[in-house]
Amino acid sequence: MNAVGIDVSKGKSMVAVVRPFGELVVKPYEVRHTSSELRELANSLKSLEGETRVVLEHTGRYYEPVAQMLHDAGVFVSAVNPLLIKEYGNNSLRKVKTDKADSLKIARYGLDNWVELREHTSMDTIRYQLKSMNRQYCLYTKNKVAFKNNLIALLDQTYPGVNALFDSPVRTDGSQKWVDFAASFWHVDCVRSIGESAFVERYHKWCKRHGYNFNATKVAEIYADSKELIAMLPKNPLSKVMVQEAINQLNSISKTVEVFRSEMNQLAEQLPEYPVVMGMYGVGSSLGPQLMAEIGDVRRFAHKGSLTAFAGVDPGANQSGTYEAISTRSSKRGSPELRKTLFMVMTVLLQKAPPDDPVFRFLDKKRAEGKPYYVYMTAGCNKLLRIYYGKVKEYLNAVNEPVDMDSTGLSR
Repeated sequence: MNAVGIDVSKGKSMVAVVRPFGELVVKPYEVRHTSSELRELANSLKSLEGETRVVLEHTGRYYEPVAQMLHDAGVFVSAVNPLLIKEYGNNSLRKVKTDKADSLKIARYGLDNWVELREHTSMDTIRYQLKSMNRQYCLYTKNKVAFKNNLIALLDQTYPGVNALFDSPVRTDGSQKWVDFAASFWHVDCVRSIGESAFVERYHKWCKRHGYNFNATKVAEIYADSKELIAMLPKNPLSKVMVQEAINQLNSISKTVEVFRSEMNQLAEQLPEYPVVMGMYGVGSSLGPQLMAEIGDVRRFAHKGSLTAFAGVDPGANQSGTYEAISTRSSKRGSPELRKTLFMVMTVLLQKAPPDDPVFRFLDKKRAEGKPYYVYMTAGCNKLLRIYYGKVKEYLNAVNEPVDMDSTGLSR
């Protein structure tokens, strides 16, 4: 048998082939990620005598073209979590970190775990697009929070507390009432310096222009409160430029976030498990597609424990001799993006407090027992994933959907 270790990097990889008892079949050599060189690699691997299995690390997006090309060529490929490779075979006092040494280490891992290697098959197009889109959505959401905080910090120097004047939800185009208000009344002097009647008339026109409801009581409160506010920055063109540019940046990225949210939901609707996932409490048009994007096809996990391990919310074990720890930390060795989504679902459950939801009842029970915040939140995530696994897997098996496995889970 031939174990092929491929150390993947951006644009190129290092390939080595070994056999049992340390026999080096092919010395480490470099292969670029081009169609011609990867086809040549596949042909050379298929020409080797005996069974051949390729092992590479599941490193971001770099490994995907290599795994895809080799898999399509009929070569057995297994994508392994990098943590398993890192913790394997460190039985030397020397510290060597080169691409050649890593490729040999990966190949030796393949030999020692030959039977347990799981074959990689690429995700279907919809799931791949959904996962890629979710990563972009998370990136833009993170930047949106940063731009929002920056705008609030600026407005605290020109119109303190303007972000708390309105609590209207975000519109489908990403706009918010308090941001639109700040674009027109960016400084407190824009309100209190024109007189109350003039401000009421101007505010009424602003509401009609932007499609907001006019409330005479609210506008009177805004004007009265403006009399007591203290602005640190003067009302001049320089201050206006800073605020207006911050608003433009926030509006732009907010629109992008809502576009991604809408497109993700439309894409997720094409997946068979969509109605089951959306029927779970706390999962809406935003968090539902994110869960489906990060989990993928649940049937690629052998059992519920494999899914909780993939998310990194599985409890650890600490036992030796007569000692056995009562409470241990979660592994946190899985997908951080999935854990973040699960925590947001738990936050929704705590805010809504549905009495009939089993996950909330479990959360509330752990909280009532005096468990720390991260303990009961992680336990709730574990509970949700187990329910998700059971419901979705049963539904997919019932509709006889083909299994999609990308071998991204941690082995158990």
